[in-house]
Amino acid sequence: MKKPANEVILVLDFGGQYNQLIARRVRENHVFCEVRPHTFSLEEIRKMAPKGIILTGGPGSVCADDAVTCDAALFSLGIPVLGICYGSQLMAHLLGGSVVRADKSEYGKTEVEITDAGSKLFTGIAAKTICWMSHTDLIAQAPRGFKVTARTSACPVAAMEQAGKALYATQFHPEVMHTVQGKEMLHNFVYDVCGCTGDWQMGSFVEKSVKELRKKIGKGKALCALSGGVDSAVAAVLLAKAIGKQLTCVFVDHGLLRKHEGKQVESVFGEAGPYDLNFIRINARQRFYAKLAGVTDPEQKRKIIGEEFIRVFEEQAQKIGKVDYLVQGTIYPDVIESGLGKSAVIKSHHNVGGLPDFVDFKEIVEPLRLLFKDEVRAAGRELGLPDFLVNRQPFPGPGLGIRIIGDVTEKKVQILKEADAIFREEVKRAGLAKNLGQYFAALTNMRSVGVMGDGRTYDYAIALRAVRTSDFMTAECAEIPWDVLQNTTRRIVNEVKGVNRVLYDCTGKPPATIEFE
Repeated sequence: MKKPANEVILVLDFGGQYNQLIARRVRENHVFCEVRPHTFSLEEIRKMAPKGIILTGGPGSVCADDAVTCDAALFSLGIPVLGICYGSQLMAHLLGGSVVRADKSEYGKTEVEITDAGSKLFTGIAAKTICWMSHTDLIAQAPRGFKVTARTSACPVAAMEQAGKALYATQFHPEVMHTVQGKEMLHNFVYDVCGCTGDWQMGSFVEKSVKELRKKIGKGKALCALSGGVDSAVAAVLLAKAIGKQLTCVFVDHGLLRKHEGKQVESVFGEAGPYDLNFIRINARQRFYAKLAGVTDPEQKRKIIGEEFIRVFEEQAQKIGKVDYLVQGTIYPDVIESGLGKSAVIKSHHNVGGLPDFVDFKEIVEPLRLLFKDEVRAAGRELGLPDFLVNRQPFPGPGLGIRIIGDVTEKKVQILKEADAIFREEVKRAGLAKNLGQYFAALTNMRSVGVMGDGRTYDYAIALRAVRTSDFMTAECAEIPWDVLQNTTRRIVNEVKGVNRVLYDCTGKPPATIEFE
């Protein structure tokens, strides 16, 4: 394994739900962070030479016969380690401490008392602070040589450390927003314990990526799967900067785009646009509708759409001739939600877990694979992309196909296009768009009785969704003003044939995902 060019913090994943949130919080400190499965070997760790290691939480018990674990020699590498939740219990268990089933589980916001103000981890942290707990086991006794640095009324070892060996552990989760001073704790670990300087900057990422892409592709040709969204747009401009006319951008109109989206994409990337790109637009609507006919399972939809995209790109590559590389705008949340190691698959993204078994390209190039959404936007600004494109509303590759619950038909697509356009118009008119991470309409598979005019109707219900998020790994429901929702509802039921009811989704992520399917 090649040593990373930047300082790196390694996150070892034990199946915890917040594994990517930990990485995101570290990167907020301008320190690069990678997540690897807990099976990542000591040899691989030595080659990576991380400045620090963080062990994530996990759903199991370290006392179970089938407990996920790591080599105890990890703690003797001379690399600072921070164990979080399950990671803290594993550290205690492997180093001779005692982990037992708690008499009383702790879940949610909990007052934590810092018992050692001299701890590097807790520099600047209040003596009593609110943290997020989520555990049924606890550390009853810290290993020999460790000092207990925090406690709660139910947890005698809420934090512990052996500062001389740079080993730290917290039973609570510093990475979640509910831990009031969690960001400060992680900053302390990254800078004061690990000695990082913060060399993860988008300017250097863009410069390094352009050089690496130019070297990788050489004199070859590449085809970029361009959807017009910020991820694929940044990937396209990054590749164009690296290899110029050796790149061809293919925009597939699969019939599942938002209203007027195809024209907008072509106006930006086509001949009349500001970028000197080889641009091809393919109308494949009926082809995708035929493949999706009667399919209701969301995972199957994603895989069908993913495979059909690939087949279209393969056909275009044959026409262009000798195209070895397929470029995709895959980003880190896509990779994670499609499954990392033994972590649960939340959903298969069409450009990751939704790929077919056989792809007729020499290699798939994903230059943004390690970036979160806000980092992609920052890269776009570094590349000189206009704000309207960098700040464009996220839109999934499978498009409206995963915002239509149940089977996909051309009629349903048309209903959703109109309803979604109305909602987006009203949000923008109210000046709310800039403060929302994502907002859209979805077509439920529920039909209900309504009364319009003097007649009885039996039509679909539209669900509206708007969330606030910085990293798209977690999100909170946005409180849209009532008058905006009323105006949107009135317009949709009056202007969109086939809809007689409008709902608003108040669920955050977790437990939901941002998209509906």
